[in-house]
Amino acid sequence: MAKTRMVTQFGMGTSIRSRNYTAAAARAIRDALWHNSLNVAEAFGFPKQAMLIDVEVGVQHPDAVDIAALLDIFPYGQPSITLVKGGLDVTKPDGSGLTVIANAAVVVSFDLERQHA
Repeated sequence: MAKTRMVTQFGMGTSIRSRNYTAAAARAIRDALWHNSLNVAEAFGFPKQAMLIDVEVGVQHPDAVDIAALLDIFPYGQPSITLVKGGLDVTKPDGSGLTVIANAAVVVSFDLERQHA
């Protein structure tokens, strides 16, 4: 498959009190997606379902993230999520817990060969 990258978006999300890595990751993805209103599919004459959406999320504990919950964020397209060690766990000043910070990169592509075949 010859993917043609159209858009790269970045976002950050946090879980301030609950140490919820999935919630922080979901907020990072939404931050990347909802700060942009791009009509890439329509601009190039593709159906929205043809969008290939590659997501990379960095958190300190990737194994604590529920990928299925993240996939539910996408209303269309073909999302694929990769979790990596990244982001930050920041100790609260009083030592009472952690704030979890997640970073996300969302890349939207299309398979131009398949679309124009």
